[in-house]
Amino acid sequence: MPEQEDAHTEVRPRTAVLTRGFDPSLSVGSARPAVFRSSTYVFDSPEAAERAFAMTAGKIAPPDGKRPDLIYSRISHPNAEILEDQIVPLEAGASAAAVFNSGMAAIMTAFFTYGRHQGTIVYTTPLYGGTTSLIHQFLEPFGMKGVAVASGDGAGLDEAIRHAKNCCMVYLETPANPTLTMTDIERAAQAAARHPDRPIVMVDNTFLGPTFQHPLLLGADLVLYSATKYLSGFSDMVAGVALARDPEVIQMIRSRRVMFGNILQPDECWMLDSRLPTVALRMNRQSKNAQRLAEALHGDTRLIRVIYPTLFQDADQIRIFRKQCAYPGAIFSIEFKGGKTAAFEFLRRVRIARNAVSLGGVETLTCHPKTTTHSGMTAQELADSGVTDGLVRISVGIEDWRDLLADFEQALAAVG
Repeated sequence: MPEQEDAHTEVRPRTAVLTRGFDPSLSVGSARPAVFRSSTYVFDSPEAAERAFAMTAGKIAPPDGKRPDLIYSRISHPNAEILEDQIVPLEAGASAAAVFNSGMAAIMTAFFTYGRHQGTIVYTTPLYGGTTSLIHQFLEPFGMKGVAVASGDGAGLDEAIRHAKNCCMVYLETPANPTLTMTDIERAAQAAARHPDRPIVMVDNTFLGPTFQHPLLLGADLVLYSATKYLSGFSDMVAGVALARDPEVIQMIRSRRVMFGNILQPDECWMLDSRLPTVALRMNRQSKNAQRLAEALHGDTRLIRVIYPTLFQDADQIRIFRKQCAYPGAIFSIEFKGGKTAAFEFLRRVRIARNAVSLGGVETLTCHPKTTTHSGMTAQELADSGVTDGLVRISVGIEDWRDLLADFEQALAAVG
C-alpha cells in the first residue's frame, strides 16, 4: 500500500481524483467504491478499540498518513474517508478535507472550531444569507463580535483586521454573492498574518472553486464549500466540504464534527465522490456559456448593468480577477432599470432557465436575491452591498448557450 499511495502523489489531479484513497482489494475487487451503510465497526482486539478511541480523542497521534480504525459512523465511515482522500487533489494546496451534510454545516463547524467567547470575526459583505444569519443570530448572542467590511475594500479590510480585538477569524466570500465583487485573498491573508492573534483565514470558494480559484495558494488557511453546488453539479443532493493546507486544522474541525454529528452520510458521500472527476469538465462548459451570455446581454437598454468578471470596469477589481482567477465562472447578475417589477416579469417569462435558488447545477437557474437568498439582510446591509430591487442572479448550466440567449432575449422583450 505505501507504494500505491506514493504513485498517487506523482500524478496530476485529474488522475488522482480517480485513483487516490480507494483500494479495490478492500471492496471485493469493485472498480469503484461501494456504499458502506454500517453504523458501527468491529475491532480486531480490545487493544485496537482502545487505540482507536485514544487516537480519535487526540490523546495519541496516529502514525503518519494513517487514520484511526473506524469506530462509529457519526465519527467517520469508509465512504467519508474515500471522499475526503479523493477530493484533496482538486483543491490546489490542500492536504486534508472533512465532509459535512450541508455547506452551512461546514461553515458552522468551522466557526465553532475557531471562534471563542468575546472573539472577533472580520468578514466581507454581502455574504450568503445563511452565513449572515449565523453571525448575527447565533455567534453575536454568544458573545462574539462581527465586523463587516464591504467586499473589494482592501484598505478597509486591512484596517478592520488591524484594529480587531481578540481576532480569531477572517472570513471571505469571493466573488461575493450575488454582486460578484472580488476580495484580494492574498492581501487579506497578509493582514491576518500581521495581527498578533494570528486569526485563521477562511474562504467560501463555492462560486469559482476548485477549478478557477485556489485560495490556499494565496495564503488562506481553510477553504469551505457548499458541495451542493458545482462539486455535486446536479441539484439532487446537499453537502459541504472543508479543506486546508495544515492537516491539524482539519483534525480540529473533525473533532467538532463528532460532537455535532453532521458528517455526510455514506450514500451521499458515494454520490458526491462519483461526481468529482467531472467537476472541471462541467465548470469549464458552464463558464464558457456564462461569458457568451453576459457579454451578449451587455449594453441591453433595459438593463442598468450586467455584472460579470470580464465586464468589470473598476481597475482594482480587474487586477484581482486577473491575479487570482483562472476563468470568470458561471454566475452573472443583471440589474433592471425597472426595478423589482421588471425583475419579476423577467423571472416569470424565462422558459429554459428555471426560477429557483441554489446554483452550480447543470441546469440554468435564475433568482431574485433581495427577496430570497438575501432576504435576511437589513435594508442598510442590502443597500451597502448593492443587492437592489432590480438585481437578478443567473447560474448558467451546460445547455446550448444560443438557446439560453434566445430565452433571455424573449423574456427581456416581454419586460419592455
